[in-house]
Amino acid sequence: MKICVLDNDVIDPEVAPTYTSYGAMFERLLGAAGAHDWSFDRFDTMQGQYPASFDDYDAVLLTGSRADSFSQAPWVLALRAQVVLLLQARKKLLGICFGHQLIALCMGAKVGRAPQGWGTGRMTYQWHNHPLSQPQDRTEISLLASHQDQVLELPEGATLLASNAFCPVAAFVVEQHVLCVQPHPEFVEDYSAFLLGKRRALLGEALYIRSIDSLALGHDGAQMARMMVAFVEGT
Repeated sequence: MKICVLDNDVIDPEVAPTYTSYGAMFERLLGAAGAHDWSFDRFDTMQGQYPASFDDYDAVLLTGSRADSFSQAPWVLALRAQVVLLLQARKKLLGICFGHQLIALCMGAKVGRAPQGWGTGRMTYQWHNHPLSQPQDRTEISLLASHQDQVLELPEGATLLASNAFCPVAAFVVEQHVLCVQPHPEFVEDYSAFLLGKRRALLGEALYIRSIDSLALGHDGAQMARMMVAFVEGT
């Protein structure tokens, strides 16, 4: 499998030596989840980098970003134009956080600020029945979140995968060609803690403490990664 990674942000220089980029974090995550024979090409969309053609890729992965998917920034507008074409071509797409929101927006769904404010730390979602590799006896999935925007309605033609009261559209799938997830399966606890620390004043002490404490409970990022691998491989 050959994967095009559209990397939509730059990691803080303080932790870049450890994590490199969001695209690199996904390469490590998916490799550990069974994507041993996959190859990845990363493109910095903020710098206008794209492959000459998407035809050679089995799937395109859109990472998270601190930017708004509904921004009028030139690089975001250019990315949305690319995603519209990819959707029309029914290219297999994986969208995470910002990528999840941007794909939904390109499908005509409403995306905006979460009315409840920031979603941070470990969050648990109801998992709705769907023939991915989530064990059938599990009704919940817990992942690490970091977002102030979210998808406000399920895109037309999509099937809801995960939801909770805070984020009603936490994950969705469109047939065999789109899989989108609001929280971050690629995050590890230390990286989430770093982001929380950077935003401590913005979040307020109560939310910061609650979010930091939640990281000790573990998460299902590896399980979500296995579902992503199965989705791309069609198994």
